[in-house]
Amino acid sequence: MQRTALVTGGSRGIGEAISKTLKSQGYNVAATYAGNDEKAAAFTEETGIKTYKWDVSDYDACVEGIAKVEEENGPIDILVNNAGITRDAPFHKMKLEQWKQVIDTNLSGMFNMTHPVWPGMRERGFGRIINISSLNGQKGQFGQVNYSSAKAGDIGFTRALAQEGAAKGITVNAVCPGYIATEMVMAVPEKVREAIIGQIPVGRLGEPEEIAACVSFLASEEAGFMTGATLSANGGQFFS
Repeated sequence: MQRTALVTGGSRGIGEAISKTLKSQGYNVAATYAGNDEKAAAFTEETGIKTYKWDVSDYDACVEGIAKVEEENGPIDILVNNAGITRDAPFHKMKLEQWKQVIDTNLSGMFNMTHPVWPGMRERGFGRIINISSLNGQKGQFGQVNYSSAKAGDIGFTRALAQEGAAKGITVNAVCPGYIATEMVMAVPEKVREAIIGQIPVGRLGEPEEIAACVSFLASEEAGFMTGATLSANGGQFFS
């Protein structure tokens, strides 16, 4: 039986690598995106993976979007909560809107996406929820009180929900990437990038495909005994 996977923010960066990896392993994959229609169209043309546009911070949009995905692809067996944003600023300069935007997308968005698929997973006795948190949700980061708070919340969400899903055949796990060679990271000035790499014991940035490999394992049948876990993929920059 082919299982259906939905990847939020699945047409760019780490999400793109996750979507492609899951498809290569035989899953029926759908991906959401928030705003870049051109990139999403190019992604679908390249991969054949359907894309759906909505804002994960909007609960009603998530309910409506998920219903459409399931109508066209079948029940969602695997949900990868990858969508996220940054609105960085030192705390004394951070505006309420910057706080709310990040919390609403990176933390509440995880609730908004998971809540509608949870009853079906419970009923079918199978599910994989994989939450993409962050190194900075584990250790904190200057200028990212909002982002670090949301990503730390993602880990708490994972650990609590794992306890509720275990008896129903649903696993809930988190992956905490460190600094990954995405477009966003590669766009920072070279000196800044070199400073970041200097803090990573393995001496390089991670590759999106390395995070996708973590997700692929957690999505598999073989990972059924692993739940409530946090996989840290950060090149040795932080241990938890």
